[in-house]
Amino acid sequence: MQGNDNIKTRPNLWADELGKTVKLAWPLILTNLTMSLIGATDVLMIGWLGAEELAGASLGFNLAMLAAIFSMGVMTASAPMMASEIGRKNNSVRDLRRTFRQTIWVAITIIIPVWLILWNTETILLAMRQVPELAAKAQTYVRVYMFSILPFLITLVMRNFISALERPIWSMVIGVIGVLGNIIFNYVLIFGKLGFPALGIVGAGIGSILTNVLMLIGMAIVLSADRQFRRYRLFGNFWRADWERYRGVWKLGLPIGVTFGLEGGVFSVAVLLMGLIDTLSVAAHAIALQIASISFMVPMGLAQAATVRVGIGYGRKDNALIHRAGWTAFVLGTGFMTLMAAIIWVFPEPLAGLFIDYDNPQSTAVLALAVKFLAIAALFQIVDGAQAVGAGMLRGLHDTTLPMIFAAFGYWIVGIGVGVGLAFWADWRGEGIWAGLAAGLGVVSVLMLVRWVMRKRLGLLPQ
Repeated sequence: MQGNDNIKTRPNLWADELGKTVKLAWPLILTNLTMSLIGATDVLMIGWLGAEELAGASLGFNLAMLAAIFSMGVMTASAPMMASEIGRKNNSVRDLRRTFRQTIWVAITIIIPVWLILWNTETILLAMRQVPELAAKAQTYVRVYMFSILPFLITLVMRNFISALERPIWSMVIGVIGVLGNIIFNYVLIFGKLGFPALGIVGAGIGSILTNVLMLIGMAIVLSADRQFRRYRLFGNFWRADWERYRGVWKLGLPIGVTFGLEGGVFSVAVLLMGLIDTLSVAAHAIALQIASISFMVPMGLAQAATVRVGIGYGRKDNALIHRAGWTAFVLGTGFMTLMAAIIWVFPEPLAGLFIDYDNPQSTAVLALAVKFLAIAALFQIVDGAQAVGAGMLRGLHDTTLPMIFAAFGYWIVGIGVGVGLAFWADWRGEGIWAGLAAGLGVVSVLMLVRWVMRKRLGLLPQ
């Protein structure tokens, strides 16, 4: 049914959309938190091995995550594609199955160059002038860990499928199982428990493989056993090529992958820039970023919900639904991040203090720097939430190429440019880096929002 973007909808339609968005978003938010907890568990347990093992594994993990984030972005194309297919025809089994299968084909394609790159981790890190001993440890870890990326990507496609059907609760359940499994696998394999040899950082890599395979198997069981999912027969005739849909996934997903990579890359560069200032700035930056990352899980989940809800409206050619779905998620996302900004602004010292070892003589200086960074991070929160949800809204309209260009300009030209200028020329030091990040995210959020507001004039709405 053709909607009208200019028609004032009845309040009950907005309330209905609010309920559907929240119902879809909260399991996605908790799923994102479980993924963060898996990473935090790895860092915690590897840290028990010693500082050198933690530093080496962290170097390798950051490199591997850049590749994984890019790949994850490409997989994200399946969410708006499947949502719009549901919108076009609610009982469309064949089209959803086509997108599901071909996105996994894309995952298998993309993992080959990812493995080739990560196999040479030591060479890459040495070229970046990292300490040779740490580069060697990083390669030892990554050459095992990298095989966990493929099952992770396939699990992500499964999550996108059940999210498009607006039943993401299973992704949260499997995520919780993954957190528990990761703790057990790491404890047994890193430290040599239950009769297994102590494998150190290699054990952590194997634990990541087993965790992601466990979640893949769990999701596969859900898709095969649940009546609503089973009828799609997602795993049948998997070898059949569908080059048209395969190309479609790449066309929509490659810009998303580049956008994700640009965003992940700019934060990696920020860490390197902090390292040019001093060690205390790196430590304080890590604390401020960890606090910001936890709250970011909420707008990230709302962005995923916006993609699905807007995508369904796009498939139905219902412009009124598109309007309600986008603005509902945007208000929820920016509203939550505004609340978080207020909390960070009022309580920066208690928040930063949670990550401080007060027995360390440098803790007072690190805490003081972290409080300064969090003052800027309060503003950072609002614009970060706005750009994340804005990108999700536009993905629902299958609009990914211009947002990729917005990200390149905002993150790298404005963000890094302003950050370097303020940090080293204006001598703002670490505060300058954070001001640059906030400026870059602010520019991206404005560009995303303007494009959303002008969606009709720009021809982004379905005809």
